[in-house]
Amino acid sequence: MVRLGILFAADVTAFVVMRGMVHAVRDHAVLGTAVATAIATALPSGMLGGWQYASALLLGLLVTGNYGQGDQRRSPQRLFAACALATALPLWMTLWTRGIEPMVLQYTMTTALMWAGLVAERLAVDRAVARVRPQEQNRLDTLFVGPGSDCASALANPAFAYDTEYRPVGFVDTQVPVAPGAIGHVAEFSLLLAATGARVIVICGHLTKGEFEDIVDAALTSGCQVLSLPRSARIQDVRPTTVWRRGQALVELTAPGLKGWQLAIKRVTDIVGSVIGMALAAPLMAGIALAIKLDSPGPVLFSQDRVGMGGRPFRLLKFRTMHDGADREKVRLAHLNHSGDARLFKIRGDPRVTRFGATIRRWSLDELPQLWNVLAGDMSLVGPRPFFEADLLAYEDRHARRLAVQPGITGLWQVKGRSDVIDFEEVVRLDREYIERWSVGLDLAILASTIPAVCRRQGAY
Repeated sequence: MVRLGILFAADVTAFVVMRGMVHAVRDHAVLGTAVATAIATALPSGMLGGWQYASALLLGLLVTGNYGQGDQRRSPQRLFAACALATALPLWMTLWTRGIEPMVLQYTMTTALMWAGLVAERLAVDRAVARVRPQEQNRLDTLFVGPGSDCASALANPAFAYDTEYRPVGFVDTQVPVAPGAIGHVAEFSLLLAATGARVIVICGHLTKGEFEDIVDAALTSGCQVLSLPRSARIQDVRPTTVWRRGQALVELTAPGLKGWQLAIKRVTDIVGSVIGMALAAPLMAGIALAIKLDSPGPVLFSQDRVGMGGRPFRLLKFRTMHDGADREKVRLAHLNHSGDARLFKIRGDPRVTRFGATIRRWSLDELPQLWNVLAGDMSLVGPRPFFEADLLAYEDRHARRLAVQPGITGLWQVKGRSDVIDFEEVVRLDREYIERWSVGLDLAILASTIPAVCRRQGAY
């Protein structure tokens, strides 16, 4: 977002500067009357004279990918394409009012001038960034993984040269015996990754499917950027994206996750939805609280430590549906867990549930206090269900992908069977599917499907 904001501001500045130069030459004849007359013929008043062209320019830069990462922002070809597109948008009327020859001249002049200004501006931005933050400070510790010879070739690639954003810290060999200079074997990858503190992993040469998956899972779980030369192997739920460094195509592998603007939209939706939900449900929640007090001794609300986005703990709120102190009996009743997996603790006819608690559990009304968790920013209306911090010890790297978004009150798991889905791997798959496919429309569809799922009372106990 910072990069996008800087480039956006710089592009607007470049437009204003070029517009001012044209006005100075054409309207104020700073280079003489003859030049002013020629410019006025080619670029009559109105061209580069308003925010119509500025809007077209910013749209053209966005469409042609000039706000992307890496080399994209400084590509003269992309910048020229953006200027050509932006100039064409407001010029279509000129073809009918002035004829084709004046239109072609005006189009050529405008495109060339704006292109020159943008190229100069992007170069200036790079110089300014280099002065404020020298390249050495921006470089990321980079660890290479693969056969020794392939790692050596990658280390010599211009994409990882001294003046790039990557600082090589060594390579991990996949062969036995390890090549001279290797810091270790791939079997020790997780330990070597922690020891080096690398933030970027580059996969080189051929790896077995198992090695490839283990490296990518461990690296993404540690928050590393993963780069790889193009290869045919694919990992489920991992997105390959081509990035360019010094003219070399690299493949960045990213875990499913929401971007900054998506998180902002989701947060606004959560705030609005939780406020409206609490306002509408306030009388019902008051009645439930009174009924709980009359039904059994103990507090109205029940809270537990759960794990949220990024592994951050928080206190999850529910209406109490079990007798007071029921949480301490979980170990004694573990043999009744019909899922067979401690990470998915479900008991049919749980003896700890109170009479009124069973009623509100069937209708999922015990979840209503979590609207406060949503408003507080610990949860979302839609997302994976939060789990216990102790369960992290039994998680594999791929399971931790659920931490990429805020946990939710409802989600794909809930609308596709709720407690009837007792396979933990299936729960994880549904959560990862949600993260991969996220959109505002999907959230609204899940929220709309939650009401029929609750009314069917399937899998609720």
